[in-house]
Amino acid sequence: MNRQRELVDILNKWAYEYYVLDNPTVSDKEYDALYDELRRLEAESGEVYPDSPTRRVGGEPIKGFEKHTHIARLFSLDKSTSTEELDAFLTRVEKLSGGQPEYTVEYKFDGLTVCLTYEGGKFVRATTRGNGVVGEDVTAQVLTIKSFPLVISYMGTLEVRGEAVIRLSVLDKYNERAAEPLKNARNAAAGAIRNLDPKITQQRKPDIYFYDVNYTSDGAPMSQTNAHDFLVKEGFKVFPYFKICKTGDEVKEAIAEIDRERHNIDVLTDGAVIKVDDARVREELGFTDKFPRWAMAYKFEAEEVTTLLKGVVWQVGRTGKLTPLAILDPVELGGVTVSRATLNNYGDILRKDVKIGSRVLVRRSNEVIPEILGTTEHFENSQEVEKPTVCPSCGTPLREVGAHLFCPNRDCVPRIVAMLDHYAGKNAMNIDGFSDSTALQLVNAKKVRNFADLYQLTEEDLGELEGFKDKKIANLLTAIKNSKTPTMDAFIYAIGIEGVGRVAAKDLAARFKTMDALRQATFEDLLALDNVGEITAKAILAYFNDENNVAQLEALAEVGVSPTWSDEKKEGIFSGESVVLTGTLQSFKRSEAQKLIEARGGVCQSSVTTKTTLVVAGEEAGSKLQKAQKLGIKIIDEETFKSML
Repeated sequence: MNRQRELVDILNKWAYEYYVLDNPTVSDKEYDALYDELRRLEAESGEVYPDSPTRRVGGEPIKGFEKHTHIARLFSLDKSTSTEELDAFLTRVEKLSGGQPEYTVEYKFDGLTVCLTYEGGKFVRATTRGNGVVGEDVTAQVLTIKSFPLVISYMGTLEVRGEAVIRLSVLDKYNERAAEPLKNARNAAAGAIRNLDPKITQQRKPDIYFYDVNYTSDGAPMSQTNAHDFLVKEGFKVFPYFKICKTGDEVKEAIAEIDRERHNIDVLTDGAVIKVDDARVREELGFTDKFPRWAMAYKFEAEEVTTLLKGVVWQVGRTGKLTPLAILDPVELGGVTVSRATLNNYGDILRKDVKIGSRVLVRRSNEVIPEILGTTEHFENSQEVEKPTVCPSCGTPLREVGAHLFCPNRDCVPRIVAMLDHYAGKNAMNIDGFSDSTALQLVNAKKVRNFADLYQLTEEDLGELEGFKDKKIANLLTAIKNSKTPTMDAFIYAIGIEGVGRVAAKDLAARFKTMDALRQATFEDLLALDNVGEITAKAILAYFNDENNVAQLEALAEVGVSPTWSDEKKEGIFSGESVVLTGTLQSFKRSEAQKLIEARGGVCQSSVTTKTTLVVAGEEAGSKLQKAQKLGIKIIDEETFKSML
């Protein structure tokens, strides 16, 4: 075998392992070295094999998309959104087929449908679905994608169908550096494939998951199972979930499984696809004018929706940072009425082109407050969101630090209230009966300005507050008194150092054991901890270099607040485990799960590292789950976690 042919085969094997199997066997450096050698040999010989990986490089921009007529029509799917509609489909199929057919159930991905054509075993063309009869030729764009083969063993004419997607982790990384962020994975995939410049397609790194054989020139009937097996055998990337169901109940179980697991995968999905498996039964059932009678898409409840932005209010947090909160025209999303959504900062508003009076795209994930992804439409009355120059609460001129705005006034009321509320929280000093409304009353009555003031409160002070009777007063004073001996990690978390969460606080407590030792820590000492990065280390040093913060700590010591730390190891089911929690758990708050793990001997980490031994993955687990999978770390779901408890 000549060297050029050998290199093509080796590189295609490595690319298949990386892009299709998600199981790379060599480093990027090794791949690049052979790739460069192949390019040199191709330049010398003047020949490029049909399956050479160099064909996948983005070419020059094209002037426009040419129309292409599909060999076989690409039908869309009828949709159901309720159990009743699904039951009607299953009953109709069983009646028309005269029996109980087998079904297949797969994920329904939310991207752009593409159709790839092969002739004589070679890839010749890629097109969009279009109207199902005529699509647009996007061959140059699709050639930049590496999740399909350029040469296959089938020598007739073939059309295969797939969904072009951009993985969520890829989208997040792209948006981190993009001057103009992409609104969501669906729009990003469509924009990547339907971009006239293939180099932009390549930059956005789309993928294709293949799921159907649309046409074969030999005309042989093909079941869905046969089609799936054919795609796998020929080297097309298929999603690993493929379920064969013998009854309607099994179909519903598979849909429920997809609904549970869809938040744990790295691809945007909005439902499940149910198909009759047997090709002969499909032929009997036939088609309507629009849909095959043998297939149905079951759509899950929307998690993204558009609505009008009515206004933006600026909230002041405990560090003085201003956060814009979007006021929305109320809309139903994920089973609840949404009227507010987050915007990270003023830079985020500009990047997403958000204007008051415009229509915006909103996403809601579980119980997290909804987020505005971007703007879908402006109107004549749309107005720019004004950038505040003074604090909306106290009127102090704002400071701008990077993309964020800060109120520098330590006596700003909402800032003090948020600081006190955080200090008293369950994961901090655990002062039962203390809330943000209590903090606001105390601040407005000039009874409290800092942490130490809480320990000077009397029955008379609380008696002046609205809603405080004898029992409530006694309970709150007792809770405040009991908070004087917190654990060291709870105290570190309570004082509110920027970037220090529960896990980092425990790391700091275990390493330094006393506040005096922590105050003496150097930058290098802090960086040596698993859960402390450069930004957090700088924030810790800045906290202890601030005279006001030091004065607060000294005042707390004077009123008897004395945090303690014990190195006594707890034994239990998680002994020896370094655990990372990711995603949303249905039965536990994150902080509760951490306490349960620690009480049973485990150590909680905030991020996945080589020291991590176990990952508990809830719904919508993201990049941490992906990293754990790549590192081969043991991963369990919530049910397994509960059984271990």
